[in-house]
Amino acid sequence: MDRFTIGLLAFPALLILLFLRIPIGVAMFTVGFGGAYLLNGNSIMVLSQLKHLVYGEFSSYSFSIIPLFLLMGHFATLGGMSAALFKAAETWIGHRKGGVAMAAIGACAGFGAICGSSLATAATMGKVALPELKKYGYTGRLATGALAAGGTLGILIPPSVILVVYAMLAEENIAKLFVAAFVPGLLAALGYIICIAIYVRVRPHSSRARARATGAERWAALVSVWPVLAIFAGVVGGIYFGIFTPTEAAAVGAAGTGLVALANGGLNLRKVGEAMLETAASTGMIFLILIGAKVFNNFLALTGLPMFAAEWVGTLVLSPWAILTAVLLIYLAFGCVMDSLSMIFLTVPIVFPIMAALDFGVAPDEFGLWFGVLVLIVVEVGLITPPVGMNLFIINALDKDTPLSDTFKGTLPFVATDLVRVVILAAFPWLTLGLVRAVF
Repeated sequence: MDRFTIGLLAFPALLILLFLRIPIGVAMFTVGFGGAYLLNGNSIMVLSQLKHLVYGEFSSYSFSIIPLFLLMGHFATLGGMSAALFKAAETWIGHRKGGVAMAAIGACAGFGAICGSSLATAATMGKVALPELKKYGYTGRLATGALAAGGTLGILIPPSVILVVYAMLAEENIAKLFVAAFVPGLLAALGYIICIAIYVRVRPHSSRARARATGAERWAALVSVWPVLAIFAGVVGGIYFGIFTPTEAAAVGAAGTGLVALANGGLNLRKVGEAMLETAASTGMIFLILIGAKVFNNFLALTGLPMFAAEWVGTLVLSPWAILTAVLLIYLAFGCVMDSLSMIFLTVPIVFPIMAALDFGVAPDEFGLWFGVLVLIVVEVGLITPPVGMNLFIINALDKDTPLSDTFKGTLPFVATDLVRVVILAAFPWLTLGLVRAVF
């Protein structure tokens, strides 16, 4: 069997392992190791690469940003920042049609700015906002759909763990990528709010408004979220203005959220230990996926499959835009059966060089930023599409009265807004790159 055939057979083998519920990192490592053994016929040679690969990858100072941002998210949850954000947003706009659901979206955006994890944003805001949504008569379909969609804002609004991972894989500047994702992240939140406004007018019985808050209540609620604003300004502003490196900013953010949690009484020695353990477990999972992806991609490089794919794409008579559409649709399809982080680790090293060779009228030094934002939005959609939309299961588990099928249906309008946003950002790259050009 030749190298090319072995490379092609690796993908169905990987999918079979995934369907058998083998963890993605282990599956990629197994297929990559097995394929390399078939090519070399020598297990010692294959094993010898691991001592260099693991140290070479994880001795990088840049990777310390991942556990720091994860720890920042845990401390933010313990500090009660999610409840303060939701209360402030609800106080200001809860009296409008669909206002409580809109407040949940705004709170998700705010919490995503200090958390960086979609799943953590969905779980935390679900616990805070779902009882209020039920209290004001929101249907299970709208309530769970809005919260599942709102949780995805943790991916795109910086700082974000997946943005960091993509930047490392595509060798992009993390600070520039954070800036590039800022406007698309705001557009995402705005799109979800518009979606809710339309939904509650088409189905007026799906919700009811709460009483208008007094001016004093509004300002008191706004004052209560100053720690969130201060941490976001310190972390993201520090990166934007060159005060901190992204890693230093992550350390500052983790320290800041920890101090806020301590001041609010949400942090003690036991909870610090729990937060550390959860951070270590999440970091270990990410690093295991990274090792598996590296072994798998090294194996693919030996087969010559990526080079063949790049040459094949170059011979196609299709326009670059048609190829981009096809790639994004493939990401959308894979997002329905694979978690977002695994998909980024597996595909970016293969897809990015191919797409970077095409002409989209975007400067080469800006292409990675623009393409990365498009990919992350499509990956974000995968979090709210069945059968492996993790946000759907997290939110639905918090609402035992709503069937899972209703949660699926409730996210469809939000998925539609995501797809519209992808088209707009693809057609108008300046929406993504304009702020980067202004800042840098």
